[in-house]
Amino acid sequence: MNTLRNKVQLIGNIGTQPEIRTLSNGQSIARFSLATNENYTGKDGEKVQETQWHNLIAWGKQAKLIEKYLSKGQEIAIEGKISTRTFEDKSGSKRTVTEIVISDLLMLGKNKQND
Repeated sequence: MNTLRNKVQLIGNIGTQPEIRTLSNGQSIARFSLATNENYTGKDGEKVQETQWHNLIAWGKQAKLIEKYLSKGQEIAIEGKISTRTFEDKSGSKRTVTEIVISDLLMLGKNKQND
């Protein structure tokens, strides 16, 4: 059962062009958003589509692969874990960010090299 703790699986479309940075220690990091849609019928009988936005982060070789092959709008499936961190912004306010750290990624749509 330990493998089921803090595990997230999502299928959605990339909402922002992945931002790739190389840290001072040489490690690469990719940050981008993912939109997932849920369709259901509301109480009034009308079809409703609800979109949820998720902040994603990937490290190392995965970040390099994301830089090379992924682009905004592409459909992907990811598996990862939820991570929450707190930091102080430039104005001194305390901020909390929740992200999904990607452990596995599958490209479902066309990649940017085929466009």
